[in-house]
Amino acid sequence: MSVAGDPFRDMEGGMHHLPALKNVNGIQKAFMPALDMYEEQNTIIVETPLAGVDPKDVEISVEKGVLTIEGSHKKEHEVDEKNYYHKEVRSGSFFRKIGLPSSVMEDQVTAEIENGVLKISCPKAETKGAKKVSVKVTEKGKKQQ
Repeated sequence: MSVAGDPFRDMEGGMHHLPALKNVNGIQKAFMPALDMYEEQNTIIVETPLAGVDPKDVEISVEKGVLTIEGSHKKEHEVDEKNYYHKEVRSGSFFRKIGLPSSVMEDQVTAEIENGVLKISCPKAETKGAKKVSVKVTEKGKKQQ
C-alpha cells in the first residue's frame, strides 16, 4: 500500500490477483454488491441495492443452502474517453454467493426489485423437533439376554 495513495485504489489493485476476478478486464468491470440478511417470521430475507439493474439481467439460485446472485448492469451512455476525476458508479457484471443460516424451501424462493433494491424471500423449511433416542450400552463380546 502506498503511503500517499488512495487506500481503496490499492485494495482494488490487490483484488486483481483474486482467482474469481482473473478473467475480468479491470475491477470496474465487475463488482460484488453489498447485502443485508435478516429474518421475518419464518422467512429469511436478503436485500441488495441494484439500482438501475434490469430484473431480466439478474439470476438467482439456491442450492444446498447457498444463495447465488449474479447478473450484469449495463450503463447505456458511458463514454470510456471521459477524463474522470472520481468514479464510483459501477457497471459490468456482479456476483455474490452466501450461505443461508438455516434450511429453506429452495423451490419456493422469490425475488423482486423495488426502488432499486433486490429483495429475495427464502421461506424457512420446517425443522423437526429434537428426538431423544435411548441407546443400550452392552459389554463387547458378551451376549445379550
